[in-house]
Formats: sequence, C-alpha cells, structure tokens
Amino acid sequence: MRPKALAIGCAALATAVVLSGCGSETASGGKTKLTIGLFGNFGYAELLKEYASTHPDIEITDRTASYSDHHKNLAAHLATNNGAADIEAVDTGYINQFKATPDKFVDLNTKGGDQLKDRWLGWKWEASLSKEGKQIGYGTDIGGLAICYRRDLLEKAGLPADRDQVAALWPTWQDFMAAGKRFQANAPEGVKWFDGGPTVLNAIVGQASVGYYDRSDKIVVGDNEEIKAGWDLVVDGVQAGLSAKLLYSTPVWNTGFKQGQFATVTCPAWQMAKIKDQAPDAAGKWDVTSVPGGGGNWGGSYLTVPKQGKNVDKAVELAAWLTAPEQQARVFTTSGLLPSTPKLYDDPAIVGYKNPFFNDAPVGKLFTDAAKKLQPQYQGPKAGDIQTAIGNAMQRVEQGKQNGEDSWRQFVADVQK
Repeated sequence: MRPKALAIGCAALATAVVLSGCGSETASGGKTKLTIGLFGNFGYAELLKEYASTHPDIEITDRTASYSDHHKNLAAHLATNNGAADIEAVDTGYINQFKATPDKFVDLNTKGGDQLKDRWLGWKWEASLSKEGKQIGYGTDIGGLAICYRRDLLEKAGLPADRDQVAALWPTWQDFMAAGKRFQANAPEGVKWFDGGPTVLNAIVGQASVGYYDRSDKIVVGDNEEIKAGWDLVVDGVQAGLSAKLLYSTPVWNTGFKQGQFATVTCPAWQMAKIKDQAPDAAGKWDVTSVPGGGGNWGGSYLTVPKQGKNVDKAVELAAWLTAPEQQARVFTTSGLLPSTPKLYDDPAIVGYKNPFFNDAPVGKLFTDAAKKLQPQYQGPKAGDIQTAIGNAMQRVEQGKQNGEDSWRQFVADVQK
C-alpha cells in the first residue's frame, strides 16, 4: 500500500501534461484525451510528457488523490459506471477487492496481455488475475522494505551513522526498539526515534507469514499471533516515548519530514520519493539500510483500464508502455519505485544505482536483493481498509485515548464488522 498524497481536485491536476475538461474523451483539435487516476508520486511526470510528444494524437492528464480517497472514489465510479479515469491505479491492498468484479475492467489478456505476462514476477501477475482468469491490471512497482534514517540525528545522539553499523544495531524489531531507547536518552530536543506507530507496524505486518486474511479470504487478524506480537512491541515503543505520534500520509507527517522530527522511518522503495518531495533540503542527511527482521513487503500497485472508458484500446497501450521494463527502470532511477520486472534485478544500471539524495546509498542492490528474496503475503479483499483501521487503532494509543489492549480489541471488533 502506498499512501502518499493529499487529495487534489480535477481543477488542480498534479502532473498535467495537458489541461482540459475532466471526463471528456476528445480534447481540442480532435485529439484523444486520456486521463490517469493515481495516488501519490508514481514517477510518471516526464514519462507522460514523452508519451504525449511521441503520440501527437493523444493528450494526457493525471488526477491524483490521497490513498484512501482514490480507492473509495474508484469503487463509486465503478458502481455507477461513470466518472472513472481511462487508466486507474490500484494498490496491492485493494487489488483483490476490485478483481472480484472483473466485468468492470478490460480483460488485458484479450488485448495482448497474455503475450506480456513474462515481464512481471509470477506472483505479481497472478495477484491481479480474477478467479475466472481475467487480467485486470499491469503491475507497476513492488514495495520491498528498508529503513531510511537521518545520519546527522543518529550522530548527535551518539549512535553510529555508517549504514552497515546501523543495520547491525537492529537485526530484530526488539533490537530496533532497544536502539531507539539508546537514541532517545541523548536525542536532539524535539526529535523522536520513529515517525509513528502505524508506519512501524505496517512493516512488521508486511513480514508476517500470514497477514490480515488466510487464502480462503477469511479475516484472521484477530487470531494472528505474529501481528499481535508486533502490535504489543510497537505499543511498548510508543509508551517508551520513541514515537513522534504522526500518522503517515497526513499533513503533519509531511511537516515532520521538513522539520526533522524523527530519526527513522520504515522505507519501502516508494518512500524514497516521498522523503525527497517533503524534505528536499535534507539531501545527504538521509541514508538507507536494511530493515529489522529481513525482507518483507509494503505496497506496490497496478494500472487497470475500466470498461466504461471511451478509448480503452489507447488506454491499454499507454498502461502497457508505462509498465514496460524500460519505463520501470527509469522510474526506479528517478523516483525510487522498485520494479516488478525481474529481468531488471540483474541489470547493472539498476543493481549498481546509488541514490545521491540518500548519501549515495546503494539502493539498487539493497532493494533488488530484497526483491529476489520476497515471499509475497496474500492480500484479502479489504486489506487496504484493514490497514487503515489498524493505523487508526495505533493512533488511539498514541493519543492516549485507549490503552493497547482496549484499542486492539476495538480494532478486531471493527474489522469483524
């Protein structure tokens, strides 16, 4: 799940290749207008401009909303058969929900997708296949997991800043919390160890062998001992004063990056673009190292083509181009989103890529190594909604509204509803 942006209305498109009326299928001069609905920074700004320049009969706009609003709006547009963009991004936490109604989407296998399937990791391709074998989405990125950290803040608290030494501080999440207590004892004024409990918890959930659902789509989170143990550990960290108590993908969280209010943040590959967007003046202060527990995944998305569009063939062509290996490689080196195309994991240009913003961290090797080891976790129909609910539950603890046990019980009861 990639929750990354505040809602932006139709009149204020985040990356407007061309500005024309939302929802229309024909632009000025008789050109075909395509819209693409996104949540956050997919790294497509320059790619969309390039595509429009090499396809002079097409004009493209994107419209970007917050993670939650985007998926709610898409569900509403599909239910009413009106208002969806020509291409709609869907997060991994929502793909099961939408592939349950494959008749609402173009079956990409009927448009040549079955000839392209080897582009993607096998599990990535299968995750967007309906039970009837219809392919509703082309994979964009996968999340992977790392930790991004502020070198300068760790040094001020007397901890090492070298990324290998930092990784050695936290082979496990228990060690991560212990390092946080060391940090907090000498932390710069106003700085906390991590941004907020929900972000840490999402990483722990992403490493679990079973997540919120079993493979029969039964919700099992209430009996999931791995996730409950992770919950208890994060609650302990919150109570020890390690959390800045910020909820990811909110304005106050964005401000936290700008003001350096926390020293570490769970870092799926796509998080790097978020940090750079929010704290452009902190180049070189941030670094990237391995995540406690080793491996895991948080996020990754798909591009779908709703059937209600008036130009589905051209939309399918654009979706296929955006998710081709060449474009996924460019998105990684410009925005940090980890490709879902395995042939790139041995490409020297990808494996050898170092991110200058993050102190030349070898993110190419770090994330491709993680991708090769990744064992994907099954995502049930409402996994995205459950992630939101568990984040809200942790926020109740951080805000002192409930203790850990009471908030967990409420969360489980809310999910069962």
